[in-house]
Amino acid sequence: MLIGYARTSTTDQEAGLDAQMRALGEAGCEKVFSERVSSIAVQRPQLAAALEFAREGDTLVVAKPDRLARSVADLLTIVARLEGRGVALLVLSMGGQPVDTRTPTGKLMLTMLGAVAEFERGLMLERQREGIAKAKAEGRYKGRKPTARAKASEVLAMHALGVPVVEIARRLAIGPASAFRILRAAR
Repeated sequence: MLIGYARTSTTDQEAGLDAQMRALGEAGCEKVFSERVSSIAVQRPQLAAALEFAREGDTLVVAKPDRLARSVADLLTIVARLEGRGVALLVLSMGGQPVDTRTPTGKLMLTMLGAVAEFERGLMLERQREGIAKAKAEGRYKGRKPTARAKASEVLAMHALGVPVVEIARRLAIGPASAFRILRAAR
């Protein structure tokens, strides 16, 4: 059975998720797991579900290796876990040629291209840090707009009504630490 897995980091990347879903459908995936979560998140529930669902003889299919793993080490750990259960990995977008871990060449290509992807990501983050530093030096960088502080009045009002802090945070889509910080500052 072909099992698909698609992931985007944010809800803003809907087109990317749609493209992955389309590619997985065209590849013939019978079951597809998808989620919107950063690759650095500790929990990726749909990936865990896909790995648990896969049985011996199945193939896990992803559009790109960076949708599956956060690093080459993570990628190789996932591949080893799949191989230990008799499950192959098929990566569709690898320079126009799908890469299948059932072959020695596929394993080699996956490792090499995964390393190149990790290298590119490192360069991109370095350029991003340099750009932020330059913008800060020029006084153009403001940083991310604080979301929790903008909701301080709502936090205080809900707390006054006796709503637990964790529930306040959930309802307002802010972190519990932010809610506690607002309450502490109001005292």
